[in-house]
Amino acid sequence: MSILTVSNLSHGFGDRAIFNNVSFRLLKGEHIGLIGANGEGKSTFMNIITGKLEPDEGKVEWSKNMRVGYLDQHAVLAKGMTIRDALKGAFQYLFNMEAEMNGIYEKMGEATPEELEKMLEDVGTIQDILTNNDFYIIDSKVEEIARGLGLDDIGLDRDVHDLSGGQRTKVLLAKLLLEKPDILLLDEPTNYLDEKHIEWLKRYLQDYENAFILISHDIPFLNSVINLIYHMENQELNRYVGDYDNFMQIYEVKKQQLEAAYKKQQQEISELKDFVARNKARVSTRNMAMSRQKKLDKMDIIELAKEKPKPEFRFKDARTSGKLIFEATDLVIGYDSPLSKPLDLRMERGQKIALMGANGIGKTTLLKSILGEINPISGTVQRGDHLNIGYFEQEVKEANYNTCIEELWKEFPSFTQYEVRAALAKCGLTTKHIESKVEVLSGGEKAKVRLCKLINRETNILVLDEPTNHLDVDAKDELKRALQAYKGSVLIICHEPEFYQDVVTDIWNCESWTTKVF
Repeated sequence: MSILTVSNLSHGFGDRAIFNNVSFRLLKGEHIGLIGANGEGKSTFMNIITGKLEPDEGKVEWSKNMRVGYLDQHAVLAKGMTIRDALKGAFQYLFNMEAEMNGIYEKMGEATPEELEKMLEDVGTIQDILTNNDFYIIDSKVEEIARGLGLDDIGLDRDVHDLSGGQRTKVLLAKLLLEKPDILLLDEPTNYLDEKHIEWLKRYLQDYENAFILISHDIPFLNSVINLIYHMENQELNRYVGDYDNFMQIYEVKKQQLEAAYKKQQQEISELKDFVARNKARVSTRNMAMSRQKKLDKMDIIELAKEKPKPEFRFKDARTSGKLIFEATDLVIGYDSPLSKPLDLRMERGQKIALMGANGIGKTTLLKSILGEINPISGTVQRGDHLNIGYFEQEVKEANYNTCIEELWKEFPSFTQYEVRAALAKCGLTTKHIESKVEVLSGGEKAKVRLCKLINRETNILVLDEPTNHLDVDAKDELKRALQAYKGSVLIICHEPEFYQDVVTDIWNCESWTTKVF
């Protein structure tokens, strides 16, 4: 049975086409991985099928009474709302039903016997729905899911606006699971989640009976939960049975077959054109030339997809730093209350260190304390000499209405326009992306703009807070290669062991010094 049918979908932004005549069907129980490079339109597709965005052309049809749950990488939680309020929002349709039931009770006093009978029947139906959907134990359901995802450690009365990216993702995920939808739409759910909760989500999706569509650049995670791939490329959407590894094998074979057919056809076209040019003027061979010209005119020309620009990251080396990068003595980090025990930490030139551990324990706070961006609660941080620091922040909350060109020029005013464009192109951005406003770019494209600023500055220490979030497979592989080749020191927060294990010299487990209880 088809849950979702998308027919002849076309959509674009300005003169940038995203989809051209795309069709798609989602059947009951299918676990779909929606893949493609940054900027190919995966999040746009999700926004169209959920009705947030009206397509230029085409139809989107859901089967009747289908409850859809959408975890959106760009979802916003309203300021002033607590975590508990946000989670209770999952049951809004039940609160609406309760209000409807109370309204019926109020009207009963003035009803005729016939109306009263109908009202009692309606109230009974609503009452059954409320009971069957756990309406009268909502608070305990909220607390159970909150415990499972570690939200009770943060405090359910905390304002959602004060949460980190990872904590916000957990709130949205918990709300979604409380809703128990008929279909899950998940847009990069592992971004900002720590390893423990990625594992939890993996098990949840493996056992999930209903259908889901998952966007993810975390290939091991994707492979472990899906049974179908839909690949988005060059305004098309193609279906492959099996996991990502199986898709890659078939995709490569198809690509080679198309290239071989293209070369063969180009050879034939060349020969036909040559024959026509040599023989059309001679009376004796004119008919043969016209026959070949007709064949040329009728030919269905094979076109190869334009090669997407592959990112190329090369970090510029500054002069060598002193032997000491930083030394922390009795350092207690935090804002209002301590997030750590007193810490004695030391990093020396040449070390590449990964900070690992659950979300919310203070990894980002530690980085900012080391950089001097925030003051520690107590203790000291001594930074070494001749440090040229490149800092990649986990997320930038403010909207950015500069174009990519303006954004880079602001950082490097001495660059010519050609140098600005070349620098952005090297990071895998096309001309259309480069001329677009940063605000309309996908999460991965925004990350590439920020990486572009980083690689064009001379550094001898890189401080990277979850740099792989939103990046597609090619960009992630290239970033890994660039960090391995980098001669300076690296301090990185990352929740993907397959990314950082081949890069770093040391791993610091931050859970050993946190004040948080797990």
